[in-house]
Amino acid sequence: MSTLDRSFDELCEGDRFSTRGRTITEADVVLFAGLSGDTHPQHTDADWSARSRFGERIAHGMLLLSYAAGLVPFDPGRVVSLRRVEDAVFKQPARIGDTVHVEGELAARRELDDEHGLVTCRWRVINQHGKLVARASVEVVWRRDADPAAESQPAESEPQPVLL
Repeated sequence: MSTLDRSFDELCEGDRFSTRGRTITEADVVLFAGLSGDTHPQHTDADWSARSRFGERIAHGMLLLSYAAGLVPFDPGRVVSLRRVEDAVFKQPARIGDTVHVEGELAARRELDDEHGLVTCRWRVINQHGKLVARASVEVVWRRDADPAAESQPAESEPQPVLL
């Protein structure tokens, strides 16, 4: 069982985890620029960015945090929602072609109510050279029940969504 597969009551401050990697592609950067509206030439203009401090196009900082959120294997039967992202710091550029992963630590946990707890994780986004490219503190709402599979299945009396 990995750290993030545990019930809320089994989680311990100081527990660590590491994720698989993901390579930043040109398509990811271009699509993120279109989706977010952040078309700063540092991300979208090869000629402009070649003359910049970084010498080439780089990934958006928010793209890196989005990668991190996708790489961390939160169990949807346990984790209800992402509640807060704070203290995000971008330490060095992540370039197209870099492969990043997350090294995380459970920094704190506290009961929220009878059904939920808050878990704070420290994320470090690391590139293929072992260099820190970004870090952030992330708080998630975690189910406290012992059987998350039961919560993830809708009750028979609940209306089912209609897909169009």
